[in-house]
Order: sequence, then structure tokens, then C-alpha cells
Amino acid sequence: MQEVERIADPIDCESINIDNKTPRKIFTENHKELGKEAEKSMKETATSCTVVGALIVTIMFAAAFTIPGGNEEKIGLPQVFTAFIVSDAISLFSSTTSVIMFLGILTSRYSHDDFHKSLPTKMIIGLFTLFLSIATMMIVFSCGLYIILDGKSSIVIPSILLAGVPVASFIWMQFPLLVDLSISTFGRGIFDRKQKNLF
Repeated sequence: MQEVERIADPIDCESINIDNKTPRKIFTENHKELGKEAEKSMKETATSCTVVGALIVTIMFAAAFTIPGGNEEKIGLPQVFTAFIVSDAISLFSSTTSVIMFLGILTSRYSHDDFHKSLPTKMIIGLFTLFLSIATMMIVFSCGLYIILDGKSSIVIPSILLAGVPVASFIWMQFPLLVDLSISTFGRGIFDRKQKNLF
């Protein structure tokens, strides 16, 4: 709708037909079912991602106060401890941010204008921060395993490689959605592209 309004004459946008309806009202009525489907889709995605984000928050909060390897601190691996703590903090904060963004989507009014910028932006931030929290959670897991096993490569390396599977799975499933949302929300409009081809 906004794309058409940008290139249309302002007088045409406010004109009324024989049924006393503006173009905006007709557009809204004709796309009511599409709006309901979009609302249902966003709610389902936000609900499932909220559950995942909340689980990561819980795990990372507990991990922040748990020293890998028990009470005996492995002072010989300070870099790994640093990576463990920093990754845990990033994962905790990013998963908390993602939960807040998805809750913002779930509690939205879902008005016509919300679908233009507000909801897609929240979904982009939520997906990106959830991806970051999953990736850093796997780093925390790998660091903890490395510390507990005292760097035994025969066990640590395969475990770290397996830790990359959830990250790759999330990218494979959600990254196309993230790219499409980013392009449609922040990219050039469809009429901008057509106008460029015309001139």
C-alpha cells in the first residue's frame, strides 16, 4: 500500500468511490484475510522462538554461576575461562533481548501499519539475537567441555564439531526468513527498482 501511495497523486489517495470508500479502505478490506494469515504466522514463529529463547536464558544464567570442572579452578587455561564467561554473557543478554522482541510481537495490536515496519523490525532483531545466543551457547558448551576434559583432543574436537549442528540447523531453517524480512523492510521498494529500469 505504501509503495502505491508514494507514486500516486495525493488527491487520488483521498478520493472516494460511489460506495463512499477511500482506496486505503478498499485495500484494507480486500487484504483482511491476508492480514489474518500474516498475524497467525508471526504469532506461531514468535511463540516457538520465545520458548527457545527462554530455555537459553535459563541455561546461560545457571552456567554463569557454575565453574566448569567443579570447585577446582583450572588456572592453566585462563583464555578458555575468559571465552567461557564472555560467551555466556553474550548468550544470556542476546537471548533475553530475543525473548523481549518476540513478546513484543505477541502483544502487538497487529494493525495494518504495524506490518510495514514495526513487526518486521522486531522479528529481524529477535531472529538475529536468537541466532547469536545459540551460536554463543555452543561456544560456552565447547569451552566447558575443553576445560572439563583438560584439552583431550580425541573427545573435544568431535564434540565441538557436533556443537555446530544446532547453529547450522537454525541458519538453514530461519536465515532465509531473516534475509527476506530484511530486504522487504529496509530494501528498496518494488517501484524503485522498476523506475531505475525505466530511466
